[in-house]
This record gives sequence, C-alpha cells and structure tokens, in this order.
Amino acid sequence: MDEKFALPAAGPDNCAKNPALPAKKYDITGRDRLLLPLTLAACTLAADSIILHDWGLGVTLTVLAWYALLDLRLGWGRLTAGSGKCLLTANVLLALWYALGSGWYFRLWNFGALLLLLPLHAAGCSAETHLPWQRPGMLGERFRLTISGLFRDLGAGFAALGSFGRKRWDLRRAAGVLFGCAGALALLAILIPVLLRADALFAHEMSALFTWELPELRFPQAVGVGLVLTPFAFSLLWRLAYPREGKAAPQARQPRLPAAVFLLSLLALDGLYLLFLGVQSAGLFGGPGYLASRGLSYADWARSGFFQMVRVTVVNLSVLLGAVTWTKRERGFPAIRVAAAVLTGESFLLLGSAAWRMSLYVSAYGLSFKRCMTYWGMAVMAALFAFAAGKLAKPERSFCRLAFPFLLGAWLLIAYLPVDALVARDQVRRGSGDVEYLLYDLSYDSLAFLSGEGERVLAAGDGSSRSVEERIAERRAQAAGECRRWESWNLSAYLASRGGTE
Repeated sequence: MDEKFALPAAGPDNCAKNPALPAKKYDITGRDRLLLPLTLAACTLAADSIILHDWGLGVTLTVLAWYALLDLRLGWGRLTAGSGKCLLTANVLLALWYALGSGWYFRLWNFGALLLLLPLHAAGCSAETHLPWQRPGMLGERFRLTISGLFRDLGAGFAALGSFGRKRWDLRRAAGVLFGCAGALALLAILIPVLLRADALFAHEMSALFTWELPELRFPQAVGVGLVLTPFAFSLLWRLAYPREGKAAPQARQPRLPAAVFLLSLLALDGLYLLFLGVQSAGLFGGPGYLASRGLSYADWARSGFFQMVRVTVVNLSVLLGAVTWTKRERGFPAIRVAAAVLTGESFLLLGSAAWRMSLYVSAYGLSFKRCMTYWGMAVMAALFAFAAGKLAKPERSFCRLAFPFLLGAWLLIAYLPVDALVARDQVRRGSGDVEYLLYDLSYDSLAFLSGEGERVLAAGDGSSRSVEERIAERRAQAAGECRRWESWNLSAYLASRGGTE
C-alpha cells in the first residue's frame, strides 16, 4: 500500500467541517504565486508541442515540465513514495520515446499510455487516495480525483493572480521578469533571421549547430490555449496539495456469487475448446493431404486464425479471473478451480497453435509490424496465464500485483525495440517486399535498410513509374522537415535525414 501523508495545514477548508471559515477560502502563499506563471508556461508548452505541432521532442519536454510542477507543489518524496517510483520511471521513459522514435503507431499508443499513467501517478500522490495500486478499484478512485480536481478549485488560480495586487513588490518583480523574457525573445526572433540572410558563412555555421528552424509564428495561439488550460491545471495541483478529508480506505469485497454462475460458463468453454483443439490437431498432424481431402489449401489454413485465437484468450483470461475472484468459497469452489485449470491449459494450447501457424505464415511471407506485435501479444498473454495459474493454486494471491508491473515493463520493451527496422531488414534479406509499405507505413527507422543493396532489391520487384531512389529521397526530405522544428524533432527522423548526405 502506498505511503500516505498528513494533510497540510494551509489550504482550502470545507465550511461544513469548519463553519468558522467561508467556503472556498484560498490561503495563497509565495509558492503559489511562483507556481502560477510556471503553470502558464507549462500549459503554453503543452499547447505548442501537442496541440499545434507534430509530436516529438516537445512531448518529452512537456512531461518533464509537468513533473517539475508536481515536484514544486508536492515535493520529491510524494512523487517517489510507494508505486510512485515505478510510475515516474515509466512515464519518463514513455516521454523520452518521443525524442527518439518516429513510428506513428507508437506515437498514438504511447500518448494514450501517458494519458492513463500521468493522472494515475499524480492522483496517487494525494492523501485522498486510499486504495493500493494492486487493487483494480484504484483506477476509478484516482480518475475521479483527477476529474474533480480539474474543476473543483478553479478559483485557486484567480485567487493567486489577485494576490499579486496585494504584493506590489512581487508583482513588479514577476512582471519585470516576464516582460524582459518576452522582449528578449522578440528581439532574437527579429534579428537572428536578418543576420542569417546577411552573411552566408554565419548562416552555414549556425545550420551546423542547429538542425531546426525558428518556431513558426504560433506563439500567440499557444499562449491563448495555455491561458485557457492554466486554471484547470492549477486547480488540479491545488487539490493534490490540499486534499479534502477523505473516507477511510474501503475494505476488499468478499466473493458473493454462487459457484454455479461461473461453473456453467467454464464448463461450456472447456467443451468448446476441447472440440476446437481436436479439429486443430487433425490439421496439424494430418498435413496437406488431409486438408486437401477436405477441400482446403494448406497455405490458406496455416495463414489464418492466429489473430482471432489471441483475442479468444483475452476472453478466457477475463472469465477465469472473474470466476476465481467473485465466487463464494463454498462447496462448488473446488469444481471452479478444476474447470478454470482446464481452461488455462487449453488457452496455452490455443496460444501455441496460434504461434505455430504465425511462424508458418512468417516463414513464407516475412515479418510485418502487425505480425511482430502479434508475437508480442502472444508472449504477454502466456505470461498473464502463468500469473493466473498461480492465483488458481493460491486464490488469495493478488493477480494485479504481478500483472500491472509486468504489462508496463512489456509495453516499454516493445516500444523501444526497433520493430520497423527488423521488418525492413527481414524483407530486404528475402529479396522481396512492398515498397509502399516499407517506405510509408513504417517509421524512418526502415530507411537504413532500404538504401544501397536494399534499394536494388526493391527496385527489381517494383512496377511503379517512380524510382525507389526518388521515393527514398522524398522520405528523407519529410524527415528533415520534422527536424526543422524543435517541437517535432526526434532522433529517428534526424538520422534518416542525415542518411541521404552521408
């Protein structure tokens, strides 16, 4: 269970619990006055990097800026207490990926992971959260706190802004710093382009130092969006630092369903998969001759079904865990465990059959991004079923205590593996490959294997009027375009853009 902290003395008081103070009273401190402009800066950075530009280095800096705000508001001790170390490490690694990779699949998936994990980590630092991280119910608890925190204390930001009027010296100092930075940036934005055009040598030397151009004139738009986001972000930070008095941690619910509810479902699944695996065995051991007698092509049979079988195991795992967790410990529970054990064994066989058929397909047609992800999904599902088997042996054991960290680590592993490069190398070695797929569906990592010998291999089987060399040059130009803006810069695009000049 995560470590909890005593409630701070300063902060809003609930009038129902303390009638002597009015509702929504905000005691603004010097830290709050410092935090307000920093929150505006972080929100402006988020708007510029996430909303107004392609995702790249800007996402990395935005996440780091968010953690800097949390550190200033809550302190490093809260951020790293309990499961905080694991979530902090995972979120920083996910954010760092945007400075390294360019695959659009992982851009979307990692962004979704950050949207899930950043609120989980922030809300877990509050004294209002009571459920430990290994309880699935903590997801709802922490997201309710996040949503209410965004709206409940919107007045805190305006109270902090109004406090500058009572602190005239602080106001003059903050205004001086802000106007000074704005003036310096404006002068640099005007003079640097003039100097670049005035001297070719200066422009050449500067281009060697910086691979991106000056930001586009979207600063007013970013500031406008940042001003809209700031009250909500400041409200959440206030709520995390000054929580309301919460209820005691709820007790774990005891199983309440009779054994017959799940037993019938488990027996039905066991019988279905027993029949399915029997038919599968006939195809596996009968070979092409047996399938031909049934009017089926061995190649068509081998290359279908593995995606569906992986999805089926997800359903099996859900039913299995529900049965073990929510069944009353009564006379029928041993039968539940036996039926669930049979389902676990059948699920392992389904995964093995899917992996075997996938391997047949890959041996004939090569790797692709989806096939690599399917292999990863099979390995993850096998590990989860191993954890489920442990819970069958000891029903009191927590499945989520093992599954949550494993899933997080497995996702970071596949995100950092050069999947697109592996696919391109495999296709080139086979002397085949779809040029459009390798160039435009995969990330810039594939370009390293498509030049030179790979280019000649692809050109031999390409029927397009445009040469492979022209399309590779086009992709390198796109990569160079991403690197001209610091918000979208990433190492994968940078290496691809430099590859054409080496």
